[in-house]
Parts: sequence; structure tokens; C-alpha cells
Amino acid sequence: MTKSSLQVARAEYKPKLPAALIGNILVKEGAPTQSCAHQEEISKMFPHTYGFPVLHIESGSKPLKSSAINVGVILSGGQAPGGHNVIAGIFDGLKAMNSDSRLYGFLGGPSGLVNGEYIELTAQLIEEYRNTGGFDIIGSGRTKLEEQSQFDKGLENCRKIGINAIVVIGGDDSNTNACVLAEYYKSINAAVQVIGCPKTIDGDLKNEMIETSFGFDTACKVYSELIGNIERDALSAKKYWHFIKLMGRSASHITLECVLQTHPNYAIISEEVHEKRLTMNQIVEDIARVIKTRSDNNENFGVCLIPEGLIEFVPEIKILISEINDLLAHKAALFNVLETDDEKFQFVNSHISADSTKAFNSLPKEIQLQLLMDRDPHGNVQVSRIQTEELLIEMVEEKLKEWKAEGRYKGNFTALPNFFGYEGRCAAPSNFDANYTYALGYVAAVIIGAGKTGYMSSVRNLTAPAKEWIACGVPITMMMNIEKRHGHLKPVIQKALVKLDGKPFKEFAKNRAEWSMKTSYVFPGPIQYFGPNEVCDAATKTLQLERS
Repeated sequence: MTKSSLQVARAEYKPKLPAALIGNILVKEGAPTQSCAHQEEISKMFPHTYGFPVLHIESGSKPLKSSAINVGVILSGGQAPGGHNVIAGIFDGLKAMNSDSRLYGFLGGPSGLVNGEYIELTAQLIEEYRNTGGFDIIGSGRTKLEEQSQFDKGLENCRKIGINAIVVIGGDDSNTNACVLAEYYKSINAAVQVIGCPKTIDGDLKNEMIETSFGFDTACKVYSELIGNIERDALSAKKYWHFIKLMGRSASHITLECVLQTHPNYAIISEEVHEKRLTMNQIVEDIARVIKTRSDNNENFGVCLIPEGLIEFVPEIKILISEINDLLAHKAALFNVLETDDEKFQFVNSHISADSTKAFNSLPKEIQLQLLMDRDPHGNVQVSRIQTEELLIEMVEEKLKEWKAEGRYKGNFTALPNFFGYEGRCAAPSNFDANYTYALGYVAAVIIGAGKTGYMSSVRNLTAPAKEWIACGVPITMMMNIEKRHGHLKPVIQKALVKLDGKPFKEFAKNRAEWSMKTSYVFPGPIQYFGPNEVCDAATKTLQLERS
């Protein structure tokens, strides 16, 4: 395979580890824990893995050694920069404890565990993937591990290979599956440990023990570079409004981070829309107001950032989507035989509330159809396929036409839609993510060596130099609550939404009026891998503000 000069140089990069993971290692247990909510219900659902203590990994007086361990690793869900370094960290951590330990990769995500499809991850193979983006070393998938038959088949395959532990690298749903799997294997004394690693570029898997999910740093830097490029183009051409949709279905962390890095003229934070119960018309009017004011100053250009999950946070649309989700979950057989769009619309309107019918019929046909598309494996509408940016452009354009007819607006409005999603998921990890993911993998190996199950790998104090990072293991049940999925209440890891009283949002709120009226663009440029630490190793603006 031909490699670029950057690939060759990145292969030589040596990720930095917390001091506690270098040399002798001691694993200490803290106090018992409880779930973040619904303690009684969660404890009953996870009687064998609930209440475990936090594991503190510190420098010790002797090396951490283990018997030879065979470990299987699964890449689950969407890609995120740094996944290959998690695997490298697991490999190196296992070998440091016992050189006879072996690492296997299940192919294509969780389905590889169930179907018994795997490869051995040798030192030679892993060397080819260190510090690279993507999940292509073994592939990923979105199969949900939730049925006992899957657990039993996975256990059968583990026993054939001689696997003693499984590491699930994934987001909140994937790590919820890992928690359920750990509980089941513990309940039947299967002697297979299950450990999770926090992955998602959306940034919504975080809490007091998980400061950020890996990949968020790199993805936001990629998107911010692109936004900066578009801002420079808008400033140069002075005739276009760019509506840019960004990844983040359940939370607006990516949008907020990109706002803090690039200072666009307008940005929507879904959590604020929900908190203030803003309607689509109110959002459109506010965007149009900014466009008009800038036009009055002879600036008929600008940049507007939109989180992909926005439409689910608008009150009337949120209720509509919830009703459609329940309808399609319980009456899928009846819906799937319908052939024409009109039949589908009539079916939906006859099964949802009057308010939702009104909201549904107010949307363009293209958006209506997008709301009825196949659900993801968790029963949710696939919001990345809903063209929210084009919907907003259409509605803003209509509003400005009204104002122009009334003599309130005299400018010119030409808008261009963009969606930045897959551009950031497989980028070569930033130095921050390269270090962070390697440390997460190494911690996962240490937790396995300590004989624990039902834990998530955690590395904290992330705005400090890497040698000062804090390594620990967090019981997955500590992060769980009860939520409605597929029309049923289920235990899941609690998603972290943007906090409107948090420092990152307050920083945006303090400056957004000025950024909307003035052209205050910042151009972050491409990710830098070589140079001063303050340029190459810096954490996200979000982390810096949260930790300040």
C-alpha cells in the first residue's frame, strides 16, 4: 500500500501516557457506587455488577503481572478518530503484563462476536495502524447485543477461541450493551470479562468520570477547519449565506465547540431550543432578523451552524417524532405494506394526535418522507438523513420574501447548504486523541489484568499534560438511568446534553450578539501534528472552559 509522507511520519509518533501507566502499576478500589438515577430499578436489573467501586490506577512498587489472557475487541457503532490507537493500547498493555497474552478482533462490529468472525491482531498488523484514523483494521457495525441467544452464541465463540475478556469500543448505546453483556456473563459464571471504552464524536458520552469521548477533539478540529474555510470564502465573495449542518443527533456539543473555534454569525443549540420551547417559526424569524440586520449594514453574507438533531428538539416536531416512532415500532407490519406516499401520510395522520397531524402537514413533502424512513437499530429516526439545513433555508427565504413585500427588507439572500459529517469521523487523530485513545486502551488492559468486569476505561484531568492525566476504571452501572426506547422503558447510559448553565454555552451566549452583527470569524486551519505543544496538543475549547 502506498503511504503519504504524513502517514509515514505519523507511524513514528509515540503516544504519551499518564505517569501512572509507566512502569510499576497499582490498582486500588474506592468506595461502592450507585447509578446516576433510578438506583432501585438499576440495582435490580444488574444485581451482579451494580455498586462496584471506582478503580484508581496509580504508580506502584512492583509491575502489574497477569497470567496469559486472550482478549477480543469490538469496534461498535460509527467511526471515530483514534479507534486504532485504543486497540494498540490494549495490545501493548496486555503484552506488558504477560508477553504470551493475545488479542483478537471481531470483524464487522458486534455481529462478529455472534457469528464467530475474527482475526488475531498481531504486532505486525497493529504496527500498520498506529496513529491512523478509521476503524478499518477490523471494521465496525451497529448490531445491538440485547438478546440472550446472542450472548450465548458469543460465549460459545469466545470459548472456541479461548477468549477471557471482551473490550467494546463504542458510544452510550454500545457501552450499555457491554454492561448488559457483563451482567449476563457474571450471572452465569461464564468467566468472560467485559470492558467498555468511551467513543463518539458527538461528545454526548461524558460525565463526572468521563471528561470527553474520544474522537470529539479531532472531528471538531476537522469541521472547524472547513467552517473557517467557508467563512473566508463568505468574507471574500460577500454574497452567500452558508447553512452548515453538523453531526450531533442527541446533543449539540459539536456545534457549540465549532462555534467557539470559528465565531460564525449564527448558531442554533438544540438544548436551548428545547429549554425555551422555541417553535420552528420563532427560529426562522430570529435567523431572518440577523440576516436583515447584516444586510442593512451592506453585509449580505454570513454563516449559520445547525446541529443535525435540531428537528427533534423543536417542541411540536419532537412530539410528532415520538408519536411516529411509537407508531412504527408497534404497527410496522401494517405500515410496511403501504405503497404510495399518500397512503403512508393518511396512515400516519389517522394514528397520531391532532397537534402532531397539524405539525406533520405543515412540513414539506420531502421532510415528511424523511421522517418516515427506516429507523436505526435503536428505534430512532435517522436525523442525519433529514435535510434540516435545506428546510431552514426554504423557510427563511419565505420569511424574507414576506418582509421584502412589506418593505422591511431590501437585501439579497442567496443561501448554500452544507452537511459536515463523515468528513470528520475517520480523520487521522489529533495528538490529543492519539494520546487519549492509546491511554484508554492501556487502561482497559490494566482493568482486565486486575480481573474486573462491567467497567469503562477512564482517563481524566485532560487539559493537563498527558503525564499528569488520571487513569481509572468506572463501573458502567454508575452512568445508567431508565429511558424509553422502542416504546419500552430500558436501562441505558445517560446521554450528556449541552448544559445551558455551563461555561462553554455561557461563553457563546456572552458573545453571540456581537458575532452576529460583526464579522468576527476565526480561521483555525488544519490539524497540526508537529510543532509547539500549545498548538499541537491542545484540548477542545469545551474542555478548557469546563476545566477552567
